[in-house]
Amino acid sequence: MKIGTIEFGEYPLFLAPMEDVTDPAFRVLCKRFGADMMYTEFISADALIRNVASSEKKLDISESERPIAIQLYGRDPEPIAEAAKRAEEAKPDIIDLNFGCPVKKVAGKGGGAGLLKDVPKMLEIIKAVVNAVKTPVTVKTRLGWDENSKIITTLAEQIQDCGAQALTIHGRTRAQMYTGEADWTLIGEVKNNPRIKIPIIGNGDVTTPERAKECFEKYGVDAVMIGRGSIGRPWIFEEIRHFINTGELLPQKDFSWYLNILKEQAENNIEMLGEQRGIVHTRRHIATSTLFKGIDNFKQTKIAMLKASTKDELFNIMDTIEKNFDVSRETK
Repeated sequence: MKIGTIEFGEYPLFLAPMEDVTDPAFRVLCKRFGADMMYTEFISADALIRNVASSEKKLDISESERPIAIQLYGRDPEPIAEAAKRAEEAKPDIIDLNFGCPVKKVAGKGGGAGLLKDVPKMLEIIKAVVNAVKTPVTVKTRLGWDENSKIITTLAEQIQDCGAQALTIHGRTRAQMYTGEADWTLIGEVKNNPRIKIPIIGNGDVTTPERAKECFEKYGVDAVMIGRGSIGRPWIFEEIRHFINTGELLPQKDFSWYLNILKEQAENNIEMLGEQRGIVHTRRHIATSTLFKGIDNFKQTKIAMLKASTKDELFNIMDTIEKNFDVSRETK
């Protein structure tokens, strides 16, 4: 598979762009475990052209992360095109346009998945950005606004015709948010449309190596994007790659090995953001991590872990978990 001049090997695995998740500390870990393509947290075009510091900070990328995409969202062509020029100065490998975010504060204001209700404007935005930058432009979107408007098969051709060099499809409508199951059937239809020449990347509910392999084989997608399945579990990319290559699940490591990865993530966030903000940035990964699922009588300990405000406090609780709880079970 190829996007622009970027060559990917067989069965590429992409880390999905996720707000408050795909920060540099997490991206570093996902890259180490085999993610083939990284994405920043999404960035508001309006905030970027207004020089909002928090948005400008999200443009920080490192050579070790490549290939990496900067993802932008907005609701009007001119501001997004201007923001794309600003983003290009950070020298990303790809500029990705978000037409899939379903949350009310984005979609409800006409950005993200909100543009599924205004396709002409979505296409205008794509054309404006493609014309504004030399960096390859890609798009991420959903099946449609709701059950009665699943327009992706037609929309995919229009997106391609506007100059996008790849398309990621999340297998839900905006109305579904993140509920129910992702429907990969329409993703497969888009990929198998003979008019579609650009890479199609599938996204949604890929949480196991078996499911990732099935998505490649059954639907024929060019790449699989992992989102929520990677939160608190950056090693999922290594697990999937091993299963695709061997047909066998990667042998489990000791609980302490997985725990040390989460500690490393916390340490990296603390180094980048300071102790308090670094701890807060790591909490979602700790809360979501499958590492702690199935531990008996764990509720109060988990609450204490998520309330910890210093590195020492958090790590002491983690060490206590390892010493005092029965963790001799599957940790994936």
